Amino acid sequence: MNELFTQKYAPKNTADLPQKTASAQLKLFIQDYKKQKKKAALIYGSAGTGKTSTVYAIAKELNLELIEVNASDVRNSENINEILGNALKQQSLFYSGKIILMDEVDGVAGNQDRGGVQALTSLIEESKFPIILTANDPWDKKFSTLRMKSVMIQFQTLNYKTIRNILKEICEKENVKNTDDELNTIALRSGGDLRAAINDLQSTIINGAILKGSVETIESRDKVESILNALLKVFKGKEIDTVLPAFENLNEDYEKVMLWLDENLPKEYKDKEDLFKAYDKLSLADVFLSRIRKQQYWRLLVYVNAFLSVGIALSKKEKNKGFISYTPTTKILKIWKANMKYAKRKSIAEKLAKKTHCSRRKAMQEIEFMKLACKSKKFYENFTQTLELDEEEQDWLKKE
Repeated sequence: MNELFTQKYAPKNTADLPQKTASAQLKLFIQDYKKQKKKAALIYGSAGTGKTSTVYAIAKELNLELIEVNASDVRNSENINEILGNALKQQSLFYSGKIILMDEVDGVAGNQDRGGVQALTSLIEESKFPIILTANDPWDKKFSTLRMKSVMIQFQTLNYKTIRNILKEICEKENVKNTDDELNTIALRSGGDLRAAINDLQSTIINGAILKGSVETIESRDKVESILNALLKVFKGKEIDTVLPAFENLNEDYEKVMLWLDENLPKEYKDKEDLFKAYDKLSLADVFLSRIRKQQYWRLLVYVNAFLSVGIALSKKEKNKGFISYTPTTKILKIWKANMKYAKRKSIAEKLAKKTHCSRRKAMQEIEFMKLACKSKKFYENFTQTLELDEEEQDWLKKE
């Protein structure tokens, strides 16, 4: 029990890997590297999905030397050229070849990185060996050049059943007594992070059994995701287990999610029938949101989430294989501009309603008439003084 389970049961070959599709794509890229037009592979997905362990397993299986560089240690062009550049120049002495792994490439960016991404891109173009980059979120604009130079391979978030089965195998090999409920709880609370689940399992084991009650103390690892990652899951995915929780861990309300979907759906779904079906699901979600607002019946949120995630994902016949740059909705900006345009009118109407003891609606109807009347200097002075209008409100009355 002194050895970490994550090391002891790390995949030894591709047969042990949970990400069958992604690992097969990566292995093929490495084996056919000399024929590849793109000289790097950018593998991406949330933490604990097996990106790094997959690279290690493939390297071992193909008898390739693996040189790992953590991006956080080479944050500028000088470091990258020195460390990574030297690794690319040296021949492998004891292996048939080598792989350069740059882990957590998200760390190479920002004002402090002094040309790090540009230096990395240049080295990729010159490399004679496969360069594998790992990232949690590769869709930031700072990685646009890297994306163009790399083969993109996605590692899906593991569902809890896959994680539970791996935990069960470990328990069998360690002769650890357990129950299905305990393993299910650990798997569900991992938030799709296999590494975290294995660590949690090991922390609960005492004297060959899972300590009673210890599983309940494990905190849930629900990840806060970016809206771009969530959109990617819905637009590119069709597996219900992966798509359904896409929007559950966002710090965004469903109204904002709907605006993002509305903005980017036409870019992603080129087939008219697919687009029609997707907008139909979007409209149904809007109907349920309206009922929630009116009736405060929050149980209906489950239907909103289902329509926005699975409903839209299954509306397509097949996924768009091209890269789409998702953009924020412009409607929020338009709404803000409209609100700013009418903000002064509204504030004047509220003051007028208060002074004349009428409704704000009635006051709004009278504002244009008051504005015309303010062409008279005497009326304007009396009106602004009576309502105690500020300078901006006074200026609005003067505008044509």
